[in-house]
Amino acid sequence: MILRALLGFLILLGLPPAPSQPARAPEVFQVRFETSQGAFVVEAHREWAPQGVDRFHELVAAGFFDGSRFFRVVPGFIAQLGVAGDPKVTAAWKDRTIPDDPVRQSNTRGTIAYAMTGPNTRSTQLYVNLADNSRLDAQGFAPIGRVTSGMEVVDRLYAGYGETSGGGMRGGRQGKLLAEGNAWLDANFPKLDRLLRARIIEEKPEEKP
Repeated sequence: MILRALLGFLILLGLPPAPSQPARAPEVFQVRFETSQGAFVVEAHREWAPQGVDRFHELVAAGFFDGSRFFRVVPGFIAQLGVAGDPKVTAAWKDRTIPDDPVRQSNTRGTIAYAMTGPNTRSTQLYVNLADNSRLDAQGFAPIGRVTSGMEVVDRLYAGYGETSGGGMRGGRQGKLLAEGNAWLDANFPKLDRLLRARIIEEKPEEKP
């Protein structure tokens, strides 16, 4: 709890909250995402993609996703997230890239993976597959987990803006999004759904008889 509070405090200051490489995450853990459409749960598996899962755990623990937007939702393709609402926070994280993981799982519907522009460029942006996108496997997109409940919530995320509200990392049109964050999105794309908070679901100890 003390570590999480410290990470959150540093995030508010716009400072990198941790060393360049994240600490080792649990082998399996769940994260509850609360959104303006409801809640969904992602189960992350470290054996699928160790580097990516370690960073995912770090981001959630630091509160990085809280108050952000699902800024790129393309029907029948993906729902993308992972740009902080505060551009100072984005600036502190966006260049803290992690090494690639080999692709051990397929980009099937409900899986979650990092967006990237090329080798070793993953940092904070992730996407949920809205359909079977297994064609992405050959491009090096390594899933880190899967939506285990609430996929109907992900399906409801507002998709009317498509690629216009920032687009993908490789599209080269994220400049305003990264520089101005929520202020730009809310002024120009007010119907985007909100990611209110993301929290690691703490396992309750088993009761002894």
